[in-house]
Amino acid sequence: MKSPLLDQAGAVPAAGPDTGVAAHYGDPFAEQRALTRSAGLVDRSHHGVLRITGSDRLSWLHSLTTQDVESLAPGAVTQALVLSPSGHIEHHLTLADDGTAVWIHVEPGTAEPLLAFLQSMRFLLRVDPVDVSDEFALLTLMGPGTAGGLPDGAAMTMADSFGMDVLVAREHLAAIAADAQRRGAVLAGIEAYEALRIAAHRPRLGLDTDHRTIPHEVGWIETAVHLTKGCYRGQETVARVHNLGHPPRRLVFLHLDGSEDTLPAHGDPVTMGDAEVGFVGSAQRHFELGPIALALVKRTVPVDAALRAGGVPAAQEVVVSPDAGANVKITLKRPRGALGPRRE
Repeated sequence: MKSPLLDQAGAVPAAGPDTGVAAHYGDPFAEQRALTRSAGLVDRSHHGVLRITGSDRLSWLHSLTTQDVESLAPGAVTQALVLSPSGHIEHHLTLADDGTAVWIHVEPGTAEPLLAFLQSMRFLLRVDPVDVSDEFALLTLMGPGTAGGLPDGAAMTMADSFGMDVLVAREHLAAIAADAQRRGAVLAGIEAYEALRIAAHRPRLGLDTDHRTIPHEVGWIETAVHLTKGCYRGQETVARVHNLGHPPRRLVFLHLDGSEDTLPAHGDPVTMGDAEVGFVGSAQRHFELGPIALALVKRTVPVDAALRAGGVPAAQEVVVSPDAGANVKITLKRPRGALGPRRE
């Protein structure tokens, strides 16, 4: 759906997965500075929105996702994953419960398949999942000047250390954005948001992941997975990697050579010498750091290795440690002279 905020002066449409909203409104670097130093409003209305009602909604989601949702307090925000039976990431959810319904926002284009999965798992439980993307839109407030600046008409808010996600009635999107601007917020495009997201080492489903990605590889084991909750689809892979092994790949942050005119594209190969060792996920130009990217590379790539991302020289910064996983404790027992490791 095309956002009405694309009618704002200076709006340049975004492409790819962010089609439908503005890439920027004339000055991406100024928009980044507003999001970090004062107050900014990002139009993310192209994201999908689901709402789940029914008295069994929390226990039901608890059984289907990687997160401890059953004990989620009203107003608290969390992240969760839906995994395939083999443990690969299929969906990334940001969600909160308002006391009567769970609100979820997801990546563009994923609401419909997520709803289809949820509908298939209803059985006889008292739950009613609905895709409300046509009715509600996602805006994000960022910056120290946004404290207490919640737009009037918000249906649900989901705040964390990165920003405040606000779900609003889509029919009032333009009016709410105008009200935020009157209060001093700068309208920022998705390019500014993406640059700050990459700098914060926050992966994005479908860009920094592929069909083989497991939670350990991108750090979602720390933010979207509860390691001691009950069974869910794909849990065996999560437990096996966490306790006995290492993920085959790891997320890295790349400082790109600023002398290059172009950024590597999503999916471009990451190479070490003549060997291909991964792929580029997201790349943007940061107002302070210059050109930056996230990439998924083989776990065995040395952390100090010089890389090239889409042909651009790149220095890596560790996001996910090569030692991720394998949290089993090994102790040596020597009863009656016997030697051997014991896993606990």
